[in-house]
Formats: sequence, C-alpha cells, structure tokens
Amino acid sequence: MPHHKRAQLLEAATAFCTSFAEKKPLDEILDHFSASPDILAYEHRLSQLAPFLGREFRGRAGVQMYFEKVSSCLDYEDMRFADYVVDAMESRVAVRGTARFTWVATGESWDEVFAYALVFDEGCRVLRYEIWADSGAAYLASQGRLREVRGE
Repeated sequence: MPHHKRAQLLEAATAFCTSFAEKKPLDEILDHFSASPDILAYEHRLSQLAPFLGREFRGRAGVQMYFEKVSSCLDYEDMRFADYVVDAMESRVAVRGTARFTWVATGESWDEVFAYALVFDEGCRVLRYEIWADSGAAYLASQGRLREVRGE
C-alpha cells in the first residue's frame, strides 16, 4: 500500500480528533464525515446507561443527533489523542484519547481513557465512528453517585 494513503488517513484522523479536542462547532466536526448516507456513529455499551450509548446513529441527521445527545450530557477538558494506528489497506484508524469528563446535570467529573475506531471513505472522510469509553463512570456521574463510589 502506498505510503501516501497511510499519511492521508493519519492526517484525516488527526484533523477529526483535533476538532474535538479544540471543541470546534458541530458543523465543523460533521464536515469530517463522508457524504454517504451510510455514515454511522456508535458508542459501545448498554443503551440503558446513557442516551447516546448502545444504539446506531445513521446518516448525517443521526450522527448530528449523536453529538447533540453527548453534548447535552457531557462536557470535557484537556482532551488529547495519541497512539494512532493506521491500516491503509482497510482505510481504518484506531486512536487512544484521554480527557476529563463532567456530567453536566450533576457536575461530577472523572478522568478517562477512551478509544476511537474510524473507517474512512476513498476521500478520507469518516464513514464509521465507533467509541469505547468508561460507561460505568458516566452512569454513576449521571446518577450523582460517582463521588460516593470513589469515597469522596
């Protein structure tokens, strides 16, 4: 596989992740997605734990709804990304992120390590965005119980 495709995928993934870290407007984040009607955002875990977990958000309207649901529940700071792994043959990138998240309604916060798996189209636009994160901390924070569980 040509080196330039790997470089293009890494550049696209880095730009996508940087848009989050810098808290860019939603329209700017959505610009990183493919024009395909088959785009997908999916955050793994039980759907009962948070309104953005465990369900597929498809198409541009669905992906926008995913980000709106997340931002209505969570705020974050100090988001950083590292350890990008590029599979140029499959047009995939995996990346590890860290941030301090706060459940908006309760004000409870936690430090988290999370992972993204990104699949890109031929134009290096995101087709599939999957997230693995600490749903337990998010759930406890949503219930106002995270501090109690941590013994604070």
